Amino acid sequence: MTVVANLLALLVMPFALVGTINRVKARWSGRRGPPIFQTAFDIVRLLRKAPVYSSVTTPVFRLAPLFVLITAVVSACIVPLAGLGPIVSFPFDFVWFAYIWGLGRVAMMLGALDTGSSFEGMGAAREATFATLLEPVLFLVAGALCLHTGARTFGDVLAPHLDGGAALVMWGAALVALFIVVQVEAARMPIDDPTTHLELTMVHEVMILDHSGPELAFLQHGAAIKLFVGISIVAALANPCAGSSSLVVMAVHLGLCFGIAIVIGLVESLIARLKLRVVPQYIVVGLVAGGIALLSMLGRGGGPG
Repeated sequence: MTVVANLLALLVMPFALVGTINRVKARWSGRRGPPIFQTAFDIVRLLRKAPVYSSVTTPVFRLAPLFVLITAVVSACIVPLAGLGPIVSFPFDFVWFAYIWGLGRVAMMLGALDTGSSFEGMGAAREATFATLLEPVLFLVAGALCLHTGARTFGDVLAPHLDGGAALVMWGAALVALFIVVQVEAARMPIDDPTTHLELTMVHEVMILDHSGPELAFLQHGAAIKLFVGISIVAALANPCAGSSSLVVMAVHLGLCFGIAIVIGLVESLIARLKLRVVPQYIVVGLVAGGIALLSMLGRGGGPG
């Protein structure tokens, strides 16, 4: 049941969450908004188109979108997408998870640099800068959860027992840190604007300007999956029904995923994008939150809850 539930969630939820965010943003601007599964329709349309390549690109440019999609799917295999447990689990799999996400990021950056465009190179440089600040956040949070639960796998550490003040501090700080991770990794506001086409302010979108056809579909699908994976991590940590019957846990988990998507849509509707020089400071907030989560467990002495 766990594997089937995770696979079904992986097929449906990425498109549903992106559609939910877009619908919330449309409502706040006084519009009806696109259908919930508009992203899926767009991907099908792109798969039918022939790609166009610049004369200066190499096979790196063509392979990068495929690597982005594959790494997104592989990373999803060790996250409890439906709240019941991951498809694959092994000790310290969260380290492997971080490196898989990093591999996808490097592939996208190399594809951008391969175009020889100064704009895409600028976006790759910004992506590298933000990633340098962001990567320690996940390890700080994972370390805090490991100390608290005594577990060593992603699926187990995301269900902590809030048995005291230190555990509550760790839990709250971890949620803040992971929410910022989702915003940065998914290129959402206030870090990045996924709808802008002003090259001087673009980060993620500027790196995929030259992609078209099926390759653009791979990038869009990979981005939707990463968004769902990140939201699932936050939802699993916030799920108050962990340990209950499987159907209850799954229903609450998926409901939390939609709730987090609505919050992301509200943030993008009500909060302006940060200036580029302020973005690193915002990411440092997540770094500080991750540090607080870890220190609260070290001060308590760690160990299973």
